[in-house]
Amino acid sequence: MHGYHPFAEDAEIYLPGVEKILNPKLFPAGQEFFASHASLTLFPNLIAFSLPVTHLPLEWGLFFCHVASISLFLAACWQLSGKFFPSPQARWAAVCLVAALLTIPVAGTALYIFDQYLNPRNLAAFAAVFAVCRVLEKKYIRALLWLVFAACVHPLMAAFAFSFCALLVVMEKFEDRVSEQTKLTSATAGLACLLPFGISLDPPASPAYHQAALRHSFHYIQLWHWYEWLGILAPVLLFFWFSRIARTRSRRNLNRVCRALIVYDLIYFVAALVVDLPARFESLARLQPLRSLHLLYILLFVITGGLAGELLLKKSLWRWLALFIPLCAGMFIAQRELFLASAHMEWPWQAPKNQWAQAFVWIRGHTPVDALFALDPTYMQLQGEDTIGFRCLAQRSSLADAGKDSGAVSMFPPLAEEWWTQVQEQSPWKNLQAKDFARLQKKYGVSWVVLQQALSGTELAGIDCEYQNEAVRVCRLPAIE
Repeated sequence: MHGYHPFAEDAEIYLPGVEKILNPKLFPAGQEFFASHASLTLFPNLIAFSLPVTHLPLEWGLFFCHVASISLFLAACWQLSGKFFPSPQARWAAVCLVAALLTIPVAGTALYIFDQYLNPRNLAAFAAVFAVCRVLEKKYIRALLWLVFAACVHPLMAAFAFSFCALLVVMEKFEDRVSEQTKLTSATAGLACLLPFGISLDPPASPAYHQAALRHSFHYIQLWHWYEWLGILAPVLLFFWFSRIARTRSRRNLNRVCRALIVYDLIYFVAALVVDLPARFESLARLQPLRSLHLLYILLFVITGGLAGELLLKKSLWRWLALFIPLCAGMFIAQRELFLASAHMEWPWQAPKNQWAQAFVWIRGHTPVDALFALDPTYMQLQGEDTIGFRCLAQRSSLADAGKDSGAVSMFPPLAEEWWTQVQEQSPWKNLQAKDFARLQKKYGVSWVVLQQALSGTELAGIDCEYQNEAVRVCRLPAIE
């Protein structure tokens, strides 16, 4: 239903770290744009070290790890549903709803519940749900171990899970004796957990940093659309309603989690307003407090599905089909719209259908490991490219792009000046000629370029294009005399 696209979107941030460990000769240039993230997570080490143990090639290893992460995530949701609902129908409905909605967007955060490719967020997601299960069982040491694992693979998402688990414990032990201010302080402490991970709070006032920040409007709540704001506030009403249902049915855990989620949602909503609206707190917006909605939406769908199974679906096959067939069909259609030029399932044993991906695979097999490429800084947004990452698929160095590399800059401002300089040197891409490529070669050592076939008017005197298809040309620059 949701497809599989191992080199799409944020894979461009995370997979080069894995590939660099497997082959240290890769990425002699530009590695700062993915190493900044890789330095904060054990994800690259975990994946890279697992491959020699299993004797699997990279693409097969990524596929099996992705399937395993989905299985663990749904197993965690199954366990959690058992803390809320006694009937099998409710538990199956909870898991089925989550499974159907894996790739639904989470409000305005630019996140899915579960991505269509392996990445640290997916691993942190199942660890967070297991941690909540253990907290509800009062097995706090086991919960802490799951949170530690989540922190090792994705510190930012783990901090949100930690703050919610802490809030659950506080509300369990002290709810009748402490004020709402104490609850606020406790959960805000969870937000403070986001600070130690190498993120400076000095105001990043440089024009280059602002150019990167503008490309990530989801960091700033004031730039969200009204329906995205609804995605923050509507769950509060839903959890209030679910809490009342839980009380009437004497579902203590369900009631407790619903009330905790209301507090959790409102705290991070206020935190987002605080770090976004005053200009002097701009650097704090990089903490993205509304990414807390990721865990909230997972729990929302588990609870919604469970209640639907218990109160509406029950044992009626026709009701189950009436709900899930249109829902699954809609999610499938949405996924096909996102990746129109690619196969829906990019199996590790099949050659890519996407023509940009075909060019990147040719580059991986026919160019030197130390080659440095230049390509349109906005290539991941071009029609037909399907957000496929160049570095992660071609396994070659490239100059900075305006998309994913700006994400590293938004989190690590010291990269801003070099990033912006490289992007400007390649802009406007459609107007570059052979003399401009020679300039990039002289300044940065660029030895190859990837050009869209649509730019057929580009003057390429003296440049040999060794590969081309209907979408792109791969051209080697002549050596500097």
